[in-house]
Amino acid sequence: MKKILDLLSEEMGAAFEAAGYDAALGRVTISNRPDLCEYQCNGAMAGAKQYKKAPIMIANEVAEKLVGNAAFKEVVAVAPGFLNLKLSEEYLLDYLKGMESDAKFGLEVPQNPKKIIIDYGGANVAKPLHVGHIRSAVIGESIKRICRYAGHDVIGDVHLGDWGLQMGLVITGVQDRQPELVYFDENYEGEYPTEAPFTMTELEEIYPAASARSKEDAEYKARAMEATFKLQNGVRGYRALWKHILDVSVTDLKKNYGSLNVEFDLWKGESDVHDLIPDMVKYMKEEGYAYISDGALVVDVKEETDTKEMPPCMILKSDGAALYNTTDLATILERMNIYHPDMMVYLTDKRQDLYFEQVFRCARKTKLVTPETDLKWIGFGTMNGKDGKPFKTRDGGVMRLETLIADTKEEMFRKIKEGRDISDEEAMQIADIVAVAALKYGDLSNQASKDYIFDIDRFTSSEGDTGPYILYTIVRIKSILAKYKEQGGNLAETKLQVAQSDAEKALMMQLSQFNAMMNSAFEEIAPHKVCAYIYDLANAFNHFYHDTKILVEENETKKSGWIALLVLTRDILETCIDVLGFSAPEKM
Repeated sequence: MKKILDLLSEEMGAAFEAAGYDAALGRVTISNRPDLCEYQCNGAMAGAKQYKKAPIMIANEVAEKLVGNAAFKEVVAVAPGFLNLKLSEEYLLDYLKGMESDAKFGLEVPQNPKKIIIDYGGANVAKPLHVGHIRSAVIGESIKRICRYAGHDVIGDVHLGDWGLQMGLVITGVQDRQPELVYFDENYEGEYPTEAPFTMTELEEIYPAASARSKEDAEYKARAMEATFKLQNGVRGYRALWKHILDVSVTDLKKNYGSLNVEFDLWKGESDVHDLIPDMVKYMKEEGYAYISDGALVVDVKEETDTKEMPPCMILKSDGAALYNTTDLATILERMNIYHPDMMVYLTDKRQDLYFEQVFRCARKTKLVTPETDLKWIGFGTMNGKDGKPFKTRDGGVMRLETLIADTKEEMFRKIKEGRDISDEEAMQIADIVAVAALKYGDLSNQASKDYIFDIDRFTSSEGDTGPYILYTIVRIKSILAKYKEQGGNLAETKLQVAQSDAEKALMMQLSQFNAMMNSAFEEIAPHKVCAYIYDLANAFNHFYHDTKILVEENETKKSGWIALLVLTRDILETCIDVLGFSAPEKM
């Protein structure tokens, strides 16, 4: 189904052509002066120089060609040459009926869907998730859902940090605590225990202690590096212990990500491509891409058009050790071999822009990807406290993500209970749902690349541009529809009608923009566009609601039309919050 602006532009283009001008001048946009008109066309202004004619003359001629046009209720040429447009209510009704009958409300599904891999999350095993992890998880999950809704085949990969020195540090920390474990007996040939010899809480104590000690104790660091070497070279006990670390960590990560409605299709990590690295390095050497520089193996990625310094991409350090670059390139190689993606999207902190520029250039230069493969990196800003600095606990420490979620749920619970007769159990069930919306909407309503202030009071407010406000709007609609059914109404039998008021027409016009917005959110990989749309839609609905006595209307045809409009509004709002990664309760 075509976007409404495209259809109106076609009508306007035909009028320009009929008046003897280029049809391309007929592009219609949403009015920037809603007090004057609903849509506008500035083509006469653009065509004045081309046709050596006053723009108002062109505009008047085009307006004449649109007299009686079914799409427009009003076309007015305004000096110096603008065309101010008002949409026909009948035309708008027909458009909404088309949306209503379409599975995706008029969003065109691609004939050739893309295979897209989204790399987000980026958690490290044996470490708790902290507030710094929220943006990658929340933004990545929404992008995955937007791409899927747009009709593409999407795979979300958490890409765990599960390899390297951090694993050696954890293993050494475990050995210091429990040296008697069979994992450290290299002569042991039996089966290893199925139960892990530690809990997640213990792992979270072990890693920071081992990391801190390694920075002060050279001998301890050497032991950790030896443990890393043994792990990566397949020593049985170390591999078995590492498997326990992974299992315990992933179980905890799934619980924490799950509390934010974040799910991954793949739980792969750096370890998955360890065995691919030797052959990849050999290939890069043999094909002449990689060479030794100051002892390290590097690939030049500088281009003639560069205006700033572009360092080589390091493949191996001088001691032969792999780096993040190495595992990321090997991961690209693995993904191309297994999934053949058309696009790979990466989400990380925006300070990693140079790193990803190097890795992507190296992947292209060494032909790890095809020329058509689209590699995208989205750098996100920081979640800051009210002081404008990265968000911390009251004592200045890094806040755990589960603590942030729990605090938000607690605040939401308090607000739901305030002045209301509701059981604690029911209030907590609602708070769980609304708190996730508050957190996610608070993040996603900002452009990803920008920093934002985390303000729990504002995010949990039911007024303003917030998640709870959107949910309150949906719940209000659900309540009206439930009462309509109690009155004996049948939602399936309701039919959209021509708008009876300005508020009703404004709501219908906002609904008509859904497919254009969703297409734009996909093309620009921009969840904040969905947030902006549903905030405007919620406002349009609430204005209509306050202006219209729906359930007491005696004219059944009118009432039926309004109820049908509410059903469509509810369905589009719920579709939008689903692609943002949260849901609405039945009541609040």
